[in-house]
Amino acid sequence: MPKPYVTVHPVPAFTDNYIWLIESPLDPRRVVAVDPGDAAPVIAALKKRELSLEAILLTHHHPDHVGGVGQLKQAWPRVQVLAPDDARIDTQTRTVYDGELCELPELGLEWEILHVPGHTLSHIAFVGHGALFCGDTLFSAGCGRIFEGTPTQMNASLHRLAALPPETRVYCGHEYTAANLKFAANVEPANQAAQRYSARVARLRESGEPSLPSTLGLELEVNPFLRCASLEVREAASRHVGKDLQGEVDVFATLRAWKDQYR
Repeated sequence: MPKPYVTVHPVPAFTDNYIWLIESPLDPRRVVAVDPGDAAPVIAALKKRELSLEAILLTHHHPDHVGGVGQLKQAWPRVQVLAPDDARIDTQTRTVYDGELCELPELGLEWEILHVPGHTLSHIAFVGHGALFCGDTLFSAGCGRIFEGTPTQMNASLHRLAALPPETRVYCGHEYTAANLKFAANVEPANQAAQRYSARVARLRESGEPSLPSTLGLELEVNPFLRCASLEVREAASRHVGKDLQGEVDVFATLRAWKDQYR
């Protein structure tokens, strides 16, 4: 049986991206990279710690998540690249599909593949070893913009992720937590769990530490996009648009449009 938990290291990239390095439980010198939009920081991290890149996981096609793959494949020619079925990704060596159990037995690693459309239509998430690698679908205290899908799709994708065990650690693609919590405070100003989390995130960021990973249990308490069925969030969304919203998708769509314009 695979080890239930794995060690994951953040590699900051660009302004606010995270590339994640997952250690093999069989040999911590062998690692898997998640969404390497930039090769340079990954190569530097691997060389510094004398690690070998064995595989790459891609959640979606956006350049800040896939842009470094070509250079990494040149440096590690045998690296496996697992990606969704999307013609805009031309670097994968293996296409993975919704519901598939994706196994890398030589590394002692496996993930369930979840199709989570909304941010992009082909977006997937990797779930395994107590961790969720969700790209730009779910952020801590927020969610991704809807570029290709619909509010109905994105809301359903978030429900699918929220149904995972509450202790699941959430590794998303960007350091957006503090900004997301500011918006969440406008939606639910009396949410004490979000207030406590905001203070903790501020301390982490002041010391130069990532706010991530979060957990799904925490997100269910603080993330307004996972709380669209709650009375407080529905009333806030209704006030924002000046009409009574009843359906959860309408609440979600209102929150997402509100957040798109929020500064």
